[in-house]
Amino acid sequence: MLKPGSVAPEFKLPDEDGNTRTLAEFLKHGPLIVYFYPADFTPGCTKEACSIRDLHDDIIKSGLQIVGISPQSPESHTRFRETHKLPFPLLADEDKQAVKLYDVNGPLGIGVRRATFLIDSKGVIQDAVLADLFIGEHTEFISKAIALNS
Repeated sequence: MLKPGSVAPEFKLPDEDGNTRTLAEFLKHGPLIVYFYPADFTPGCTKEACSIRDLHDDIIKSGLQIVGISPQSPESHTRFRETHKLPFPLLADEDKQAVKLYDVNGPLGIGVRRATFLIDSKGVIQDAVLADLFIGEHTEFISKAIALNS
């Protein structure tokens, strides 16, 4: 996993609507929280996405943005967003390009590690958390980022 102080690697991935999104595009609008998750509709990922959804107003009010990245298709992301009323973009990393760049590939290349990064508007990783099973650590991390940015 990339460490704080590292430059965040650029990514170019389709969102749930098939539109190409880049890190540079997001950073034009300020700091960004990027969270990597294993799969749409799994119990842990659903819990994580819904907890982020519940914090979304506070995320935006603090001047932060958030985006989720996982290896499912844009179509899967559309269903996931609609089912759980997620107000933030989900990027499809079907080839695990960003997953590998951010060093969150699963053991032996299987799956994706659950990781969250806070990236400043200059593209530097300010903080990060890796917690595969302890989803609450990601919510706490985001709450801390909101407080620090407010």
